[in-house]
Amino acid sequence: MRVEIWSDIACPWCYIGKARFTKGLAAFAHRDEVEVVFRSFELDPGSAKGVTAPVLEMLARKYGRTLDEARGMEEHVAASARAEGLTYRTEGRDHGNTFDIHRLLHLAAARGRQEELLDLAYRANFAEERSVFDPEVLVALAVEAGLDETEVREVLADGSAYADEVRADEREASELGANAVPFFVFDRRYGISGGQPAEVFTQALEQAWAGREPGGTDAAEACEPDGACAVPQA
Repeated sequence: MRVEIWSDIACPWCYIGKARFTKGLAAFAHRDEVEVVFRSFELDPGSAKGVTAPVLEMLARKYGRTLDEARGMEEHVAASARAEGLTYRTEGRDHGNTFDIHRLLHLAAARGRQEELLDLAYRANFAEERSVFDPEVLVALAVEAGLDETEVREVLADGSAYADEVRADEREASELGANAVPFFVFDRRYGISGGQPAEVFTQALEQAWAGREPGGTDAAEACEPDGACAVPQA
């Protein structure tokens, strides 16, 4: 059985949702027979390459909030991340264009190291003092994931390398009706949007395995296009 996950490295609910999905998969009896494929989805495809802005400033501008209110939004997300055992920095993170990261993730998929690179990129972006929008940081992460440094640099230097694969993922997301991430598709039977609880993912896996029609799930917190995200506080 195949599970496809559309996500973006700039999306905190993708970071949290992946952790929850991993727990849900671990509780699934047929977990060793599940293939997990990560698909590309840019939250902010219109952002200029090489231009970054502090996440808190971006959130304040996007939601029309003060910096203190944006900080509170980030603390809400951080609490959810920490509940899953994840480290989450609320200060000092950057926001920018993620297209090159997605291209490298496709290279990593071709070399059998996709999830390794994705986990390292999430950790660098949300937990560590490293900007994933710095090309040298990307190279270091890719090498740490097991990729060849020369090949990584060649891909980054050639803007067309794996670009078609990224665009194909994004077109398919649109065709499937994905308007927020993370978006999970189970064996092409149905999809779930958002960072659902682990038990929801286990249930979805069981349904897909049995071939039953889904009963549906409640909406969960997710990231929508036009920037990184956090849940606005009332």
